[in-house]
Amino acid sequence: MAGHSHWANIANKKGAADKKKGKLFGKLSRAIIVACQHGGGDPDSNLALRYAIDKARKNSMPKDNIERAVKKGCGESSGEQYVEILYEGYGPSGVAVICEILTENRNRTAGEIRKIFEVYNGNLGSTGCVAWMFERKGLFVVPMQHVSEEQLFEIALEAGADDVKLEGESFEVTCPVDRFQAVSQALEANKIPTDVSEVTRIPQNTVELDADSGRQVLKLLDALEDNDDVQSVTANYNIPDAIMAEVMESV
Repeated sequence: MAGHSHWANIANKKGAADKKKGKLFGKLSRAIIVACQHGGGDPDSNLALRYAIDKARKNSMPKDNIERAVKKGCGESSGEQYVEILYEGYGPSGVAVICEILTENRNRTAGEIRKIFEVYNGNLGSTGCVAWMFERKGLFVVPMQHVSEEQLFEIALEAGADDVKLEGESFEVTCPVDRFQAVSQALEANKIPTDVSEVTRIPQNTVELDADSGRQVLKLLDALEDNDDVQSVTANYNIPDAIMAEVMESV
């Protein structure tokens, strides 16, 4: 299973635990705050804010939390000034890793992310070292039991998607970033549920991993995802379905 969809599924399953720790809502709030700082507090004219709010709602974030984050982002209440940073590096077996960061303390975050890479046998690299290996896309992961491939293909492509393919027991729908909202609305209108619905970075090629290296890479990604300042983690690995269960047992 390719890294972009596999890790998105893991992150989705981790959601319940993240909510208990308060981490997920904190990350969602930061995304809303930054979207407001860049484009204002009207989701009708600020697509980044609309996407951030939709993601917060899908993760059951309370309405009061969303409104509070919008007010902070618009300067109506005191709050931190977050900056967006992209950290790039290499994990075990030369897997390329990208972390999207929102932080109010660049120096602290840089030290924490570098340490995580070192502990899990990776290396934090320089700006641009791996970003060229990825393409920014909208991604939807749809469980195959909810829709036929033919029906999904017709609905998604009519809304602007550029590809629909079967990966394991789910369909992957990808689209240009500017068609993300249209595809999302089309799936919702046709009552097609998604396990993953996000704008992400999709690798142009992947590194094949065995069970041992797969465990090492997933532990690195898990540690990065657990950092409060990390919004998303993407890597260009592939773990064969035949050994996925073995790998997941120890992650």
